[in-house]
Amino acid sequence: MGHFIIRRLGYIAILLVLVSIVSFIIIQLPPGDWLSAYVTRLRVQGATINEEIIQGLKRQYGLDQPPVRQYFTWVSNLVQGDFGYSFSYSRPVKDLIIERLPATLGISVLTILVTYLIAIPIGIYSATHQYSVGDYVFTFLGFIGLSVPSFLLALILMFLGYKYFDLSVGGLYSPQYIGEPWDWDKFVDMLWHLPIPVLIIGLSGTTGLIRVLRGTLLDEIHRPYVDTARAKGLRERVLLYRYPVRIAINPLISTVGWLLPAMFSGQVIVSIVLNLPTVGPLLYEALRAQDTYLAGSIVMILSLFTLIGTLISDILLAIVDPRIRIEE
Repeated sequence: MGHFIIRRLGYIAILLVLVSIVSFIIIQLPPGDWLSAYVTRLRVQGATINEEIIQGLKRQYGLDQPPVRQYFTWVSNLVQGDFGYSFSYSRPVKDLIIERLPATLGISVLTILVTYLIAIPIGIYSATHQYSVGDYVFTFLGFIGLSVPSFLLALILMFLGYKYFDLSVGGLYSPQYIGEPWDWDKFVDMLWHLPIPVLIIGLSGTTGLIRVLRGTLLDEIHRPYVDTARAKGLRERVLLYRYPVRIAINPLISTVGWLLPAMFSGQVIVSIVLNLPTVGPLLYEALRAQDTYLAGSIVMILSLFTLIGTLISDILLAIVDPRIRIEE
């Protein structure tokens, strides 16, 4: 296992270098840059900017350097923990990410917990009560959850909350707490606002996990080793959780690799619709504005979390499933 982890860490380093190159090129591909768009907006508003000012701004932000040199400057600073400077927000990238990280992690961790706490029991019930009334009900609700886009559900809940209950569904705080320092009242107000984004973001993931667990468990409970254990007199509940569920849970463990980047970014479109102060909308605005260092740094963090999450899921699979250790 030690050699496997060391080898995978080497692969992660190589992949991060490739991701940094590809992401930097893609961000630079659209014509112009952040400064060009900024100057254009100022001129549309009637401001007069001469060429000397433009050249000075280019030197200030390092945009007068060739793209290759800009890339190596960014990467060398990134290795030292310096994520660069955001052109759009006129602030260090690290400060912007840290500012939005608590809300992002809070929403994501709660969403993941709720998703698994709901999906695993329902998936087991649907598999062990195949074609029952409950199975049909959960299947019907699951297909609705898979087919309805999360952002559409967010819009519907915002409309219903405002029209019929006079509630502000969007955001994490009531208007009077926005920009205010943290206190107990603001914390309680945030707790009242959390269930809606957690429910909306977690719905699609919950229904998907239910269908995966149901199908995998149905395949396992009809295998010969289950009949053998039942014939030996093992109690049904003990048999179910000791053998079929333990193996059927493997596809859910393999999705751990997606959880870390999801915790960091959250669902971008849902966060924009609900006006959530998470990292996802920050990445969207950075890409729109061609804010190279901000967008590139967020993409690199997401890639790192994805690779580390995949490594963790592989290790967990080897721990949970003895067959993987035997194959190794």
